[in-house]
Amino acid sequence: MTEPLTILIADDHPLFRKGLRALLATLPQVNVVGEAASGAEAMHLTEQLQPDLVLMDLQMPKGSGLTAIRQIVATSPHIHVLVVTMFEDDDSVFAAMRAGARGYVLKDMDDDEMTRAILAVGHGEAIFSPAIAQRMMSFFSARPPLPADIFPELTESERNVLQLMAQGARNEAIAQQLALSPKTVRNYVSNIFSKLQVADRAQAIVKARDAGLK
Repeated sequence: MTEPLTILIADDHPLFRKGLRALLATLPQVNVVGEAASGAEAMHLTEQLQPDLVLMDLQMPKGSGLTAIRQIVATSPHIHVLVVTMFEDDDSVFAAMRAGARGYVLKDMDDDEMTRAILAVGHGEAIFSPAIAQRMMSFFSARPPLPADIFPELTESERNVLQLMAQGARNEAIAQQLALSPKTVRNYVSNIFSKLQVADRAQAIVKARDAGLK
């Protein structure tokens, strides 16, 4: 008989941890060995408990999930990390992958998909929820990234949104083309206004076209 897969849950929301633990309790092949409510606690418990798998939220107090992932992968590369979060933007996805996460899923996945992702990453596979996989495909099939020297204060995702704005696309069309949620696009647009110090969409478009974005 094989040893059960040992799991540490790292999330600062008690209700989500409780729900995840209840789901995992239905799986005889896994064993939850601990829970962490902060990035610092996740790093400490991972070092102490040496689980096979850490289910990691990205935004937590006292050290972000990204910091914890980097530390865990650097000190215990045999431990696999699956990001379980509500953040679906490109910056979060690729930052987690660069940090060393083996998978990335959204908290609103159904139980069957979540179970498959947990078991797969726990046994060494790389996996992404359908929404994230679609985002990654769209990202890599899109046009080449814009030069970073055009509005260097913007992230690459924000520059992509700004370019589509300069082409006259509205938020709904941008969301569809970049496989983003409308809320994420609105957040990017707000960030663009703030970073470019413009008051509205028209001023942002003028700045973008003056810089050569068409």
